[in-house]
Amino acid sequence: MSKPSPDLLRNVRLFSGLDEKELESLADEFNERRFAAGDKIALEGEGGLMFFVVESGEATVEIHGEEVGKLGPGAAFGEIALIDRRPRTATVTAVSDLRTYGLPVFVFRPYVEARPELAWKLLESMADRLAAAEAR
Repeated sequence: MSKPSPDLLRNVRLFSGLDEKELESLADEFNERRFAAGDKIALEGEGGLMFFVVESGEATVEIHGEEVGKLGPGAAFGEIALIDRRPRTATVTAVSDLRTYGLPVFVFRPYVEARPELAWKLLESMADRLAAAEAR
């Protein structure tokens, strides 16, 4: 199984504050996941235990049955699941064959707990995202 490149992870907003060594270490925690066109990767309202980064392919994002966006290479989704295990806020469906890397919450939590300096960087990144969302 391959792992994501540090460059792919660096472009994920949640991980943008991490240095090269932290990115390489985090990459080791991801598993490659492939989906066929039409596969539902995340279901709105269902439990979410995985964060995904798209390496290739395209997916749609739907909220209440309405398409609200598309995801392509470099996009990420499921970060809320990493933090609080709330139900998925959207449905993500593969439009084409999709190659992703998944990070399970049960791997991410102990990884961060063992690295307090990483936790702070992630908190800052989440605060930036919240400020941007509130500004919309």
